[in-house]
Amino acid sequence: MIVMRFGADALAHVRFAISPLIETLRSVRVLDDPSGQALHVPWAAEARRRTGDLDLAPLRALQPGDVYTPDFVNPPPSSPLADIEDELAAMVATPAHQIRAEVRDSYRRRPLPSTLEPFLEDPSVAVLALVQLVRAYWDRTLAPHWPRIRALLEGDVLYRARQIADGGAQRLFADVDPTVRWADGVLRIAKRAEGTVDLAERGLLFVPSVFVWPAVLVITAAPWQPTIIYPARGVGALWEPGAPAAPGALAALVGRVRGSVLLALDRPRSTTDVARALGVSAGGVSQHLAVLRDAGLVHGHRVGRVVLYLRSPAGDDLLAAATREH
Repeated sequence: MIVMRFGADALAHVRFAISPLIETLRSVRVLDDPSGQALHVPWAAEARRRTGDLDLAPLRALQPGDVYTPDFVNPPPSSPLADIEDELAAMVATPAHQIRAEVRDSYRRRPLPSTLEPFLEDPSVAVLALVQLVRAYWDRTLAPHWPRIRALLEGDVLYRARQIADGGAQRLFADVDPTVRWADGVLRIAKRAEGTVDLAERGLLFVPSVFVWPAVLVITAAPWQPTIIYPARGVGALWEPGAPAAPGALAALVGRVRGSVLLALDRPRSTTDVARALGVSAGGVSQHLAVLRDAGLVHGHRVGRVVLYLRSPAGDDLLAAATREH
C-alpha cells in the first residue's frame, strides 16, 4: 500500500499532464502483454511490423513490471502538454549517479541483464543511445497516431477537471481507479510496494495513459514529482475505424454529416479527431460544430492549444429522441 498524505496546500497543487514519453515506454510493454493487446490489436500488429529491426531489449529491461521501474526513463512531465523532445532532454539531463542508483534499485534482488550494464559503466553514453532508440520507436509506432491518442488523453483531462469543479477531491478520486481510495485527506493506492509520502506543497501530478491499463503506476521517489499514471477513459474506443452514421430521424432533422458529428461527440474530441473519424475535412467539421454550438447542442472547452467538443445535455436529449423506437 502506498499512502499519500495531503497537507493544507496540497490539493491546490494537484495538476494534470499528458506525456508522449510515458505512452511510448508503456506501449512497449503492451506488445508483450496479451491483456493489453486485446485493447490495441490494430496498433500492436502494425507496431510489430514497423519495429522488427529494432532491438527493444533495453526498453523492456528498464521496465520489468513486477518491481520498481527506474524513473529516469519516464520523468514526470513539467508542462500540461509535453513535447517528446523536451521529455527526452529531461531524460538525458538525469545525473549519472541517479541513473546508476535507479537501475541498481530495480535489480537489487536479481541479476542485472547484460543489456543494462552500460547504464552502470557509463550512464551518460548509455542514456544517449537509449534516446536514439526511443526516438526511432516513437517515429515508427506512435507519432502517426499521436493526434488521436492525444485527443483521447485531453478528453480525460477535461473530464477530471470537471470532477474537481463539481465535487473536489472526493469526486476526483472516486473513479480514477478501483485501487485508489480517498478519505480524510489521505490517498491510498493498493500496490505491492509500501511507502508513505507527505505531499505538502509538492502537490500531485496525474498523467492519463492509454497503454497503462490495467495497472496504476506511481512515482514517489525523490527528486521526482509525485505522480500517478492511470488508465484514461474511453481507451476501448481508441482504434475505432470511424464514427457510426447518424440515425435517419436525426439526419433528416439536422443533416447527415452534422448528425454524424453530433453522434461522434459522446466523448471529448477535437475538430481534427472528428474529421478523421468521419473521413471529412476539418474545415467542414468546424462549420458543423459552429452550428451545433450555436444551437446549444455541443460545448467547446479549451485544453492547452486544443479545443475539445462534447455533446451538451440538450444534444444528448436530441439524440435520444431521434433514436427512440416508436
